Amino acid sequence: MDLLKKYSNSLEEHLDKAVTIQEPTQLYEPIKYILDLGGKRLRPILTLMCCDFFEVDYHKAMNAALAVELFHNFSLIHDDIMDNAPLRRKKETVHEKWDLNTGILSGDAMLILAYRLFEDYESALFRELARLFSKTAIQVCEGQQYDVDFERRDDVRLDEYIKMIDCKTAVLIGAAMKMGAIVAGASTACKTSLFEFGRNLGIAFQLQDDYLDAFGNPDTFGKQVGGDIIANKKTFLYLTALERSSPSEAAELRHLFSISPKDPSDKVAIVKRIFENSGAVSATEKEIAHYTQTANEVLNTIKISEERKEELRNFGAWLMRRKV
Repeated sequence: MDLLKKYSNSLEEHLDKAVTIQEPTQLYEPIKYILDLGGKRLRPILTLMCCDFFEVDYHKAMNAALAVELFHNFSLIHDDIMDNAPLRRKKETVHEKWDLNTGILSGDAMLILAYRLFEDYESALFRELARLFSKTAIQVCEGQQYDVDFERRDDVRLDEYIKMIDCKTAVLIGAAMKMGAIVAGASTACKTSLFEFGRNLGIAFQLQDDYLDAFGNPDTFGKQVGGDIIANKKTFLYLTALERSSPSEAAELRHLFSISPKDPSDKVAIVKRIFENSGAVSATEKEIAHYTQTANEVLNTIKISEERKEELRNFGAWLMRRKV
């Protein structure tokens, strides 16, 4: 998306300088490795963009943006360990390339480095950013715990799943946008509304990610397609399929999510067929559209130009059309 290029280019330049390999190299090389894998960088770009949209030089928000990106990648390292994931952005995950202990420790270091990036802001700004960052970080951990708990439960509800992805994914997107508004000195009302815009867009984003995990193109998705099915994750697709399937297909789906075959290809294929036959795919698409629309409605309360609002709407539409 052309709108994002100037923020992306500036972010990459600063990110390269913010994290360097130093002693002990076994700690810093994995950090540099996962950052160099690239990715969409959407969260830090949103921080820069939102600062810019309030007519303040977006470079002022650079440290906050870098902190968001470091925290996000810290969470990815630990998520990959917990999911036993072999691939991240089509490359070996950190714990696969090095080892489990290195992955844990390098992830921990990334979290500390993220906090340090707020230290260059003046005291009042530092306190507000750090308070939001801490609140968001603990919510992400809560979301991750819900995700782990759901793997052991057979009674997960759709509303519980939405709460989980709200904590695990959506609040960080909302916080990233709010940080840009904080640095720009926006009003309390605008900061709150921008957070809610990002939060609703974040729920839609995660639902889209769940869909792509099952039905994405392995050449563009960057992760193991079918990974959630292999890991027996109770996603929106799975929970909706259970509700809408015939008793026999629901029983088959429950059985498939209770086993872990050495070759999961048949399991993945059957589960995807049930997702499609039950209407879970179309229901997921409708839910994505609902949260995107809710996000757009929040835009009306934010005091930025109509041109900027339209750019945010276009950004949301582009995000939901993604294939990676």
